Parts: sequence; structure tokens; C-alpha cells
Amino acid sequence: MDIDSQFSTVLGRTSIFIGTRSSPNTPAMAQNIILHLDYDCFYASVFEVEQPALRSLPLAVQQKQIVVTCNYEARRRGLHKLQLIKDAKRICPDVVIVLGEDLTKFRNASKELYLLVRALVWGGRVEKLGFDELFLDVTEMIDYNVEMLNPNDLAHSFFHLDRQDPTEGFIYDASQFCGSTFPVTEVAPATPDLSSLGMRLLVASHLQGHIRSKLEHQIGFTATGGISTSKLLAKLVGSVHKPNGQTTLLPPYESTPEEDSNVLKFLDEHEIRKIPGIGSRMAQKLRTHLTGKEDSDEKVTVRDVRLFPGMGPASLEKILGGPGSAKGIGSKMWNVLHGVDTSEILEGRDLPTQISIEDSYGRLDTLEAVRRELVVLSRSLIRRMRTDLVDETSRWRAHPRTLRLSTRPRPPPGSETGRTYQSNRISRSVPLPGFVFHLEEHVDALAERLVQESVLSMFRRLHPDKSWNLSLLNLAVTNLVESAGEQQSRDIGKMFQQQVEAEVDVSDEWDDEPLASLDCVLCGYPIPLFAIEAHQMYHAQ
Repeated sequence: MDIDSQFSTVLGRTSIFIGTRSSPNTPAMAQNIILHLDYDCFYASVFEVEQPALRSLPLAVQQKQIVVTCNYEARRRGLHKLQLIKDAKRICPDVVIVLGEDLTKFRNASKELYLLVRALVWGGRVEKLGFDELFLDVTEMIDYNVEMLNPNDLAHSFFHLDRQDPTEGFIYDASQFCGSTFPVTEVAPATPDLSSLGMRLLVASHLQGHIRSKLEHQIGFTATGGISTSKLLAKLVGSVHKPNGQTTLLPPYESTPEEDSNVLKFLDEHEIRKIPGIGSRMAQKLRTHLTGKEDSDEKVTVRDVRLFPGMGPASLEKILGGPGSAKGIGSKMWNVLHGVDTSEILEGRDLPTQISIEDSYGRLDTLEAVRRELVVLSRSLIRRMRTDLVDETSRWRAHPRTLRLSTRPRPPPGSETGRTYQSNRISRSVPLPGFVFHLEEHVDALAERLVQESVLSMFRRLHPDKSWNLSLLNLAVTNLVESAGEQQSRDIGKMFQQQVEAEVDVSDEWDDEPLASLDCVLCGYPIPLFAIEAHQMYHAQ
């Protein structure tokens, strides 16, 4: 099919239409334009950006005794994710192994990349998924720039990054796509319909290329990108050309009685386990149903499932439903198999809802060992708080009110192996001491004090018995109360009220006596309840 027919309106009855804000009778202009970014070998790239000499060497990032990721040079030599370190060294004796158990540098790099991308996207419509993936809703930017195109001179187009500043942007060639496409093509139609989905996706491909270029040249990270009309399709098509490539899924997105859409052609060849939203258990149930064999490892594609006799939402509900399954799982999976995804971009918060640090252990069964690990976790937690909650003027943007400790004990020896028991965490919460907000004090000293004065007491109440063995420790701060900004009137009373409400929310977890004071959200000092009004007046002066 040539590009002109791909970009034109498909005649005939539509069997399915893909998009986040569309229906079979909706024009293409109503469809969202979604970009997906996946940073290449993110953990390894963080070390490579710090030490560029590592780029040409086989590099593996270690957590515990596992390779959590490795660069492409290491993969070329036979290494892969989730490999044992001893096996990696045997296969590639000259591999460079770096420790990656402290996530601070990965978290900081991820935040820097996210902020750069969000600053480019109008309305900040960027969703972060883990450390290394972003979804961008660039519909508004694309529609504006399509309107700015001159159909008589597409080769010399200008992409406007700022509607108020006509000089802010970049020159691009709108007569061809940036990067690869599915199906393969290179040029736009000779007489393009500028409102068509195809032209909007073409313009979006150049924005994707510009963003990826900025990530690489300003910060040093390469990324793989996908361009389509939904999160599902953008993520899947982005994985076609890895690493450091991008792919656009071309129209038609509608099927006709004569021919399947490009969406179905693209999806049909995928093994079902590769489809986002279909986990290993779901995939196994589908394989068993199609092959009639328990624990079958035969390859089953989306096309195999979609065209299996009698397959539909109702049969998928019977296959995948049951205890623990999501309501309406059959209809949801039927949509996924047809590329239908109506989920919206969830914009990132400027402030987290909580900050949590945890680690897992092979054996943790002495109080001294627990104390050491709690100091390590506390140190990381306080650093995270300073990174995420302190602004460039060294002011706290928000104050967490609650400190929570969670543990996961192993079942006693000889007991019925309780997978359920082992997976259950137990937790305890207390008010977060105000001294953790003292920026002038060293993190190490604050961590030791926090463990000594608060965390060990919480641990003893969680584990009054002297015999236990833990597989996990988690330390978190929650119930964040935003501080007043410099441009806002400081409604101290409202801030204290937020704090009171936050404390009440978790009071059922405390065995302590009711609080007789509250820490000031501005200076961190405990203020008796009867003195709060006077303290508000002090700050308001």
C-alpha cells in the first residue's frame, strides 16, 4: 500500500478504530498523539555518563549477586539481565562490574531527564514509568505545528516549541519521516492532507527526534522512541528499533472488510507475553487454552489468540477471570489484542506522595545487623528527602509528618511454607522527628540519631520476640504537607490544619499517648497545642 492511500481516509465499513479520544465516526484530528521514550540501558548509562571511557567496555551493573542490566557491548559478548555475577565473569572475564544497590544516582538522573522533557511538552503532559520510561501527550503541540505548515514547501518547515516566541524551535523536513516507520516508508504524499493522522504522526516523529537529540547532547543519554496514538501502541512500536532509534506506526488505524489495519498487522506477529498488560500468568492461561497442554511453552501470537475459534470478550473472561482477576478482564484483554488503549497520560507530581527506601536480605536475624541496615536505609532516606523536597534556595518545599517502618519476616523453620505469610509486611508509624529537617547537620549524624531515637523503638514494638529472621526492611516518610511558597501568603493556620489532619489519618497505627504538640511546618520545632496560635503570629510577622 503506497503512502498516499495510507494517509487518505479509508472507505467502507470500519471494524475498529484506535485512539484515546475517538470513535469509529470521529475524524483523525480528534486522536491524541502519544510519544514513548525508553532510555537505553539506563542503569549502565548512568555510569557511562559519569565515566565516558566505560562506553567502549563491557559493563554490568550488580545488585546482590545479580546483573540487573548491562550495556550493549556486554550483551554482544553474551551477558544479559538477571544473570548471576559468577556466570557473567565466566562468560566475559574482562567485564567491568559496578555496584548499583544505591539507587540515588539513578533516581537523580531520572529526575533530571524527566524535568528536561517536561519543560519541552506543552502543559507538562508527561507520565513517568519507573526510572527509564516516559509517555508524552504532544497532541496540542502537533496540532498547532501542523497548522503552521506550508504545503508548498514542506522540506523547509519550522517546528514551534513556544507559541509566544516564534524563534523558539527547530527547522525540519516535513516531506519525510524522522526515523523508521511501520510499515517502511520514507516520504509524505505529494499532495498531503495536513489534517490527516499520517501528517500529524510525521510531524510528531520530528519532535520525537528533537527530544531524543536534546537528551543525548545535553545530558548524555540515548533513548529509543515510539510514535502513535496511545500508550500501548507507542510503547510497542518503539521497541522495534533498539537501541537509539525510533519508529512511527503509520495509518490506516482502521480495518476494512478487505484489509486489516496497520495496527493489527503490527500487533499480530507479537508473542502474547510481549504485549503490555499481559503478564506471565495470563499468557500461560492463553497458551494452555489454545494448545490444550498444561505448562505449554509453545509460541502463541496475538493473531493466534485473536482468530482462535470462538474467541471474544466472553471467552477471555472465562479463560482469564477468577479470584484475584480484574473486573471485566475479558473485554479489557480483547481491546488490548486489537490495540485499543484508552488510558490517559498521568502527569507527574512535583512532589511525591511518599518517599520510601527498602532492601531485601538473605538472612537478617540479629539486632545489631538490623541496626546497621536501618542506619543505611535512614541515610538514603534523608538524602532522598533533601533531593526531592528541598528547593534551590535550601528551603523545604514540603514536610513529611509520618515515619513508617515495615518489615517482612520469614516463616519459622519447619512451619507450613507460607508463601502468603512470607509476602505479608508488618508496619508501624510514628510522627517524624523535626530534627531530620535540619539541613546544617550532616546526613550521617542525622541517620544515626533517627535510628537511635525513633526507628529502633519502632522495630522492638514490631518484633517483641527475640527470635526472628527478616527478608526485607522498608523505611518511609509519608503524609507530606506542602510549605508556603515565597509568592504565597503564608497561611500558617491552614498548614497546621493540614498537619493535624495528616496525623489523624494514621493515628490508629500508634500506641503512643495522644500528641501534646505539633512540629512547626516552617521551623521544625515542636510547638505545644496551646501555643500554636502565638507561634503562627510569630511567623506571620
